[in-house]
Amino acid sequence: MPANPLAVSYPSLAGKTVFVSGGGSGIGAAIVARFAGQGCRVAFCDIADDPSFELVARLAPSPVRYHRCDLRDIAALRATIKAVATEFGPVDVLVNNAARDDRHTIEEVTPEYWDERFAVNVRHHFFAVQAVAPAMKEKGGGSIINMGSVSWMRATPGIVAYTAAKAAIHGLTRTLARELGPQNIRVNSVVPGATMTERQTKLWFNPEAAQAIIDSQCLKFRLSEDDVARTLLFLASEEARAITGQNLIVDAGLAQTSAG
Repeated sequence: MPANPLAVSYPSLAGKTVFVSGGGSGIGAAIVARFAGQGCRVAFCDIADDPSFELVARLAPSPVRYHRCDLRDIAALRATIKAVATEFGPVDVLVNNAARDDRHTIEEVTPEYWDERFAVNVRHHFFAVQAVAPAMKEKGGGSIINMGSVSWMRATPGIVAYTAAKAAIHGLTRTLARELGPQNIRVNSVVPGATMTERQTKLWFNPEAAQAIIDSQCLKFRLSEDDVARTLLFLASEEARAITGQNLIVDAGLAQTSAG
């Protein structure tokens, strides 16, 4: 949870219903905490029970609910969103966050693995939008935020199924913004850089690799989950009422291609 969740206040978010996929840990948990700090009713789904229940307890008494849901199961995702609407009211802010950047070589990728990676990293974005859009239209609008990644912009090797899925989010976001705009539904994506979550640090980033990332950034600090989460508050609020179809990069300048 942020050290000072009320450092910035967005009055237009108070009382809104927010749904976050993959909200139990990492960037997702920071997003959940930040929206809870704005007085939102926040529901999130995940498949990791322990950290998810711990997050709910840490944020109490804020109205935060955890729903266990495997996002590869679209019927389960639809049922979860329906349950959220029943308890908290229709979703005003949808954050499609859940993803996994498991490493793989080109040679070991099978058609089944490729399809599963897309199911984990992009397919559920569309079907969550499909599930919340009718109620958003009826309420007069809403905000949808898809989570991308600079990995595809940097052509990061060893995760081609992941980068392909994340690149697809760019096109998905722009097209949905055009289609849903007449209903006052804004669709944007936030594109994090090398955010050193607990999982990333445990699996991929030793101290040398972490320092190499910082050396490649324009801004020389370690990017945190909260750096990303605070950006979503702005995009979800009425302060961003004229912003849609955008892919906002939050990476401390990692994806910059220029060098001086």
